[in-house]
Amino acid sequence: MRADAQRNRELIATTALDLLARRGPAVSMEEIARAAGLGVGTLYRHFPDRQSLLDSVAATTLRTLLAAGRAEVSSPAPRWQVLVRILERCAGLPLALITSLTDATRVDPTIADLVEELNALFQGLAEAAQREGSLRADLTGPQVVGLLNVAVCRPGARPDDPLTTVLLDGLRARRQPPADTPPAVSPASRSHPRRDPAGH
Repeated sequence: MRADAQRNRELIATTALDLLARRGPAVSMEEIARAAGLGVGTLYRHFPDRQSLLDSVAATTLRTLLAAGRAEVSSPAPRWQVLVRILERCAGLPLALITSLTDATRVDPTIADLVEELNALFQGLAEAAQREGSLRADLTGPQVVGLLNVAVCRPGARPDDPLTTVLLDGLRARRQPPADTPPAVSPASRSHPRRDPAGH
């Protein structure tokens, strides 16, 4: 594919994602072409039908997310911090829209492969966080991935929304005090020793 043709294809996909995220799935092919500054014929040369364009938008979004996730995983930061950063990035993308745009009756193999790679990345990261002691150990890797998908693949997901915050709080491991730590004593009990019944 020539460089200018590749640029046009990427421009169409980027424009389509922006319009779909702002206005919903009812955006027409003509509106997408007009917003991209291209003719409808150019759009249809790259994407012969609406579903092929939607599949391309979904694949582009997932590739971007996968590349960002791999870059985060390669950092030396604690695994919990990496998990939170990737989850925040996911919540900032219109993943619910992407999920709704793909044809459930005809799973595109490229999209299926990308989803599998993303799930594997999340599972490996979750298991590493468990070994690190920062993520609760009573959940399996696939269970953690399922919870993360529920959090980010829903309408209105944001990095700081209550559901995402509650999910992360629930996944984080709770630090237990050492077994030989004495029970806490309140200031009141220290300053006012308990008297026996005889008043001594």
